[in-house]
Amino acid sequence: MQSAPFFMAGAGGLQRTKEAANMGLNGSKMLMLLTIAAAVVTATLLAAIAQTPATRTFPKKPNLAIVARDLTRVNTEIDRTFTQTLSKAATIPKDQSHRLERIRTLGKLLLYDRTLSVERNTACVSCHMPETGFTGPISELNKTTVSYPGSVRNADANPAISRYSGRKPMSYSYASYSPVLHYNRTQKDFYGGNFWDMRASGWKLQNPASEQAQGPFTDPDEQGLLEEACVVYLVSKSPYRAFFEEVWGQDSFNINWPADIEQLTRVPGPPPTNNPHPVKLSPQDRTRVSAIYDQIAMSIAANEAGPDVSPFSSKFDYALAHPKQKVLTKDELAGWQLYRTKGKCNMCHVDGTSMIKGQITPAKATDQAPLFTDFTSANIGVPKNLSIPLLYETTPDRYGYVANPKGLRYVDTGVADFLDGKKGKNPSAEWATHAANFVGKFQTPTLRNVDLRPYPGFVKAYSHNGYFKSLKEIVHFYNTRDKFPHCAPGSPGEKVTCWPPPEVKQNLNMQIGNLGLTDREENQIVAFLKTLSDGYVPPKLK
Repeated sequence: MQSAPFFMAGAGGLQRTKEAANMGLNGSKMLMLLTIAAAVVTATLLAAIAQTPATRTFPKKPNLAIVARDLTRVNTEIDRTFTQTLSKAATIPKDQSHRLERIRTLGKLLLYDRTLSVERNTACVSCHMPETGFTGPISELNKTTVSYPGSVRNADANPAISRYSGRKPMSYSYASYSPVLHYNRTQKDFYGGNFWDMRASGWKLQNPASEQAQGPFTDPDEQGLLEEACVVYLVSKSPYRAFFEEVWGQDSFNINWPADIEQLTRVPGPPPTNNPHPVKLSPQDRTRVSAIYDQIAMSIAANEAGPDVSPFSSKFDYALAHPKQKVLTKDELAGWQLYRTKGKCNMCHVDGTSMIKGQITPAKATDQAPLFTDFTSANIGVPKNLSIPLLYETTPDRYGYVANPKGLRYVDTGVADFLDGKKGKNPSAEWATHAANFVGKFQTPTLRNVDLRPYPGFVKAYSHNGYFKSLKEIVHFYNTRDKFPHCAPGSPGEKVTCWPPPEVKQNLNMQIGNLGLTDREENQIVAFLKTLSDGYVPPKLK
């Protein structure tokens, strides 16, 4: 998808280096050739940056003044948290009993570091802030584009000239509890992994959350760095380098960087397919970079597994912990009962009570920390969201990158994209044979924090493409998808008395769609879902 002639120069430089190695050149001459090859690549990369971007047609934009204001607000909060965490790191004792605290704190620094991006403006948490349950923190974007701008953007993130990702930011709260992706041959289903398409399988580090953490750094539509060596270099220049070495070992960053490394960290990805590692390193240094990149990922995953991100502190959790108290209201209890019976929510967003008969109460619950997901995937028939900017990113941006040559013909097929190798790295040839059965399926997300928001009027988006803008909308969809007729997007009655057809019709889940819920029953399920937001404070403690 990248159209840039400099990649041929980079590939040629790499080939010449290999030839030199085969000729038996000594270390100093090899280093000189590496430096020359790197300089050629960098010069041509930087020349490509001067390209004039083509005009991109985008039919619907958010209010850019509001977006610019909220980006500033979010960045200010990110920087404040980073500074506070950096100060905290200096006070943590260095003994073994505080190792977990140190590694979680390091993970938080990495999550809140905006310099780990090609334009030094985007942190991991830029799309995953705590006040929204670690998903998108800008109401205006949730209402419109759903997906979020990456590092390659202008000040107001104008979708016409900025890079946007293709899906709603998936919450990473409780993501660390997902198992390593595996195929159950009896059930004929995949379980585990991270991301909407499960591509963070977790097989390398036996931890999907770690693998997920590595993705955004080098995603051209997110933090946008060329390759993992750029990430490691930037961490080596960070104010928490010494703290990183306390956690993972002294001299972690003893790497001979090429002369052009700083410039390469400012060149947006993706790298060329024939030169995936534009940073020229010796085999030993490349191995060290890979190890450090894994340590970065494990640090982030440790933070996500901790109480900052996954605290089990909702009203629902409090009710389970205090079964003799009347914590949940009548409507919330009624919603819970509907959730696990008539509403069929419990088939996928499991709460651990499926075997309990009769009216559910907190005292009957046997699972004291349910995750409200079964870690599988499903196609619930979500309509295509024509507001996602990726659908219109059909022309080269100012770096020559074309995100989506197919335009409106692009169809997001979810897990199948990973299984057949279109997105991510499928580690199993056997898995690829199952791709057809997973076309249109997306991972079942946890429902914890599904309603967490900074204020009542804040808009959250739901489903992988954010088509739904409220819990009521998506519950109504589950209830009436097959009851009401199909209609064109934008039709009168859309989302109330009609629905656009599914974006993907294959493998449609037919267990939902005509549940027979009344309007009141829909509202009661919504009331129950609102009890899953972390940070609950009992009235007597307020």
